[in-house]
Amino acid sequence: MGLDSFVNTFGAICKHKYGERLRKLTIDAKFTCPNRDGSLGKGGCTFCNVASFSHEHGSEKSIAVQLSEGRERLKGKSSKYFAYFQAYTSTYDEYQVLKAKYDEAIEDPDIVGLFVGTRPDCVPDEVIELLASYQRRGLEVWLELGLQTANETTLKRINRGHGFAEYQDTVLRARAAGLKVCTHMILGLPGEAHADYLSTLKQVLDVGVDGLKIHPLHIVAGSTLAKSWQAGRVSLISKEDYAASVGELIRHTPKEVIFHRVTAYAKKPVLLAPDWCGFRWDGLVAIVDDLKLHGGQGHYVDLNCCFESVSAVANQ
Repeated sequence: MGLDSFVNTFGAICKHKYGERLRKLTIDAKFTCPNRDGSLGKGGCTFCNVASFSHEHGSEKSIAVQLSEGRERLKGKSSKYFAYFQAYTSTYDEYQVLKAKYDEAIEDPDIVGLFVGTRPDCVPDEVIELLASYQRRGLEVWLELGLQTANETTLKRINRGHGFAEYQDTVLRARAAGLKVCTHMILGLPGEAHADYLSTLKQVLDVGVDGLKIHPLHIVAGSTLAKSWQAGRVSLISKEDYAASVGELIRHTPKEVIFHRVTAYAKKPVLLAPDWCGFRWDGLVAIVDDLKLHGGQGHYVDLNCCFESVSAVANQ
């Protein structure tokens, strides 16, 4: 049995809705980030590869060309695709610039949806309305928000540049407009442990959310965390601990919430550590094994009771 047997996955949702598992075509539209251009700071988040900040980023190819090349690489994998604005902060530009880029993507006849990754503090009302207008036209639209953690101390420690309040405000405005929100969480951030992950999940669920992406912290070359890790100041989450924590988060999540991802991997030489993040399937297999043993999504019916137990232990 695979992940779909235990978790409400986006892949399974697609198969039911479209008759197949649709693939995402990633787009680098040359966006930047307020945490790298000086608006908030120039160091970026501590887990980001800041080495790339010193030169021009982004593809020189048009969005149409990127979609065409991506479709060619995935030839035969699916008949329709989602356009995924993934690189940097994909709502951080003037309205007309954003609209032109999104419009170029959805002009492709094979594109049936739009995924836009961004920061919680970079989503003004006019952008929410723009994305909602695409959804009203029948497109599958998801706003992906990189929260990472609800712990204010950790957010400052990783130089995130926003707090939980900005996340809450954006989620409430987006969902009020009818947009679906997918929240990103990172497990293993410095200073955090299992109780912190559960606390973040509880706060996210309390605000309201439609989807979740969970990632393990991994060290990439060029990041601020890479220097700390090389100096022996950062310990990393093991595959076993990660799988156990993800399993618990899944069990605490109501069945209607859609999991878009439960792990992630990176390739060397960009990936420095941990080694297990360099293998695509290792983390996923460990998570499925945990779910087989302890139960799948929504296993804990009385969520508040479970969270209160965790909070009590954490505060001892």
